Amino acid sequence: MRLKLDEQGHAVVVDGKPVYVYEDGKEIPFDAAGTVATITRLNGEAKGHREKYEAAAAALKPFEGLDPEAARAALTTVANLDAKKLIDAGEVERVKAETVKAYEDKLRAKDEQYKPVVEERDALGRKLVQQTLGNAFAGSTFIRDKIAIPPDAVQAIFGQNFRVEGDKVVAYRGEEKLFSRERPGEVASFDEALGLLVEGWHGRDSIVKGSGASGSGARGSGGGSGGGKSVSRAAFEQLDPVARMAHIKGGGTVTD
Repeated sequence: MRLKLDEQGHAVVVDGKPVYVYEDGKEIPFDAAGTVATITRLNGEAKGHREKYEAAAAALKPFEGLDPEAARAALTTVANLDAKKLIDAGEVERVKAETVKAYEDKLRAKDEQYKPVVEERDALGRKLVQQTLGNAFAGSTFIRDKIAIPPDAVQAIFGQNFRVEGDKVVAYRGEEKLFSRERPGEVASFDEALGLLVEGWHGRDSIVKGSGASGSGARGSGGGSGGGKSVSRAAFEQLDPVARMAHIKGGGTVTD
């Protein structure tokens, strides 16, 4: 990225923040104070992780060079030798096996007892996740202002890129979280992340409004009138099945 300059060669400042231009042409004010605060927080978290690692390494130091399998075999032998004063070592193993089996039987019985409750809990969890994602798409300002198809159609295309983590909706591209350009070090908000996903999607021009939009994400669809809902036959055939369905479901048309 590069610093944006005015005609006199001076840095452009918005709300006291210098504006930087990214490779894709987007202009973002750089919040230096927020970035420093984020870096300080992340450094503190890294220090905490390092201290935990060092403590764990110190605790394991006395066991360096110890063969776990040999140690386990030795402990078993000692346990059997001590028990031999009462019963034969072979009997010990039989008693152990019976004890383990009885315990596993109890666990299985308990699993069967609570299985309906667990299944209901998991189903409610999945329903809550879907409802949370649905609400996020339905209430999206970005979809309302920039996208020409309804929220449920947008969710059909990009829903798999979002996960509910705690009380937040977090966006992913593959297995990598999408981070904010406006707030370095923080995950992108729902609308910012959706904008980034739409910008990089191959079928972008078939869903972005072709008129009345401005800023990032606004580009002509090449499909005539109707807020970008009309696309050419060639453009339509380049879309994947999900995008085609979303276009038709959103009231889009195809022109020859």
